[in-house]
Amino acid sequence: MTESTPLNQGGATASANSTSDEPTPIAGSSSKGGRRGVPVYTPVESGRVAREVDSGGAGPLGDAATPKEAQAALPTGGTSAGEGSDVVDALNVSRETADDAFAGITEDDESPLAREMIETERKRRALEATDFPRPKKTRIITVTNQKGGVGKTTTSVNLAAALASRGANVLVIDSDPQGNASTALGVPHHAGTPSIYDVLLDDEPISKVAQRCPDIDTLWCVPATIDLAGADIELVSVVRREFRLHTAIHELLKGAGKNLDYIFIDCPPSLGLLTLNAMVVSNEVLIPIQCEYYALEGLTQLIKTVDMVKKHLNPEIHVSTIVLTMFDARTNLAREVASEVRSHFPEQTLEQTIPRSVRVSEAPSFAQTVMTYDPHSTGAVAYLAAAKDIAERGQTASDPGGQL
Repeated sequence: MTESTPLNQGGATASANSTSDEPTPIAGSSSKGGRRGVPVYTPVESGRVAREVDSGGAGPLGDAATPKEAQAALPTGGTSAGEGSDVVDALNVSRETADDAFAGITEDDESPLAREMIETERKRRALEATDFPRPKKTRIITVTNQKGGVGKTTTSVNLAAALASRGANVLVIDSDPQGNASTALGVPHHAGTPSIYDVLLDDEPISKVAQRCPDIDTLWCVPATIDLAGADIELVSVVRREFRLHTAIHELLKGAGKNLDYIFIDCPPSLGLLTLNAMVVSNEVLIPIQCEYYALEGLTQLIKTVDMVKKHLNPEIHVSTIVLTMFDARTNLAREVASEVRSHFPEQTLEQTIPRSVRVSEAPSFAQTVMTYDPHSTGAVAYLAAAKDIAERGQTASDPGGQL
């Protein structure tokens, strides 16, 4: 890896000369390219349609008709003049208010949904106007919880995208054989793609397998392939099996990745060797907790595992952040779980919760994070606020491990 790699220059530029069909490594990744060549699965009624999204297109559903074209396409039979007029008026209003989606909503609007939209947009604009502090050294954060379905991958990719969108250089390591983080960040992870498996088992440098996210120039991903499913067993007989990822990351930080601000490691829903490798190299552990009772049951075991790693393998690790996900303020259960978690972990639990959001769930089907798919949505704004809290905590962080 030479000194001219994008990571050495802060990740803001990239070579435009690479024509290889293989996944582009950090050293020569293309900063543009959008969505060309990436298979995207778009929900259409009861089925799912795979199609190619052109980098200059209007989206997976094709080019949108202009108001004039839509006007011409209005049915001429079976539609009254009043109905046609209403549609034309709606198109004109849409065109006039395209620059401000909230122009038609007033402070006096009695709709709770309208008030929520206004408040969310105000919060988004305030966050966009805020500078997120960057850490003095690379923060390596393991995102883990042995319970599945609590939002580990969703939290990993959206926090990473939020921080990267505010100027940070961020690397996401997909250490889950399901490869969902790779999907959300829009990088190829089919069988045979250079991946984290090659790093752990074949000593491949991370800089050779990392790929740039096509949506955000300062965001990279080390993909996971199906090969990783057997890595837990294959690592058993490997020398220094708990330190394989530790060695690879520290080699990266000495060279091409020396300008990275954050490394997020998305772990599988288990406490096996893949998760152990992540904990050994990390400074911090971030635990997403779904606001339901079952999510609390495994927390004790996870804390014990972190304490064991801290005692025997990595004295610097500590639980720095707990994120409450899938929060529904309308239910007593969600509020009770949030209160219970905060009573036991007052310093670690973020004040910002992540609400249930359809947009957050839809985004991966377009090979995007919610930060680029719909930055105005409640889920995107919540993750942006959480990212700000995490960035600010990094400036005054102290090890809270003794409080656990």
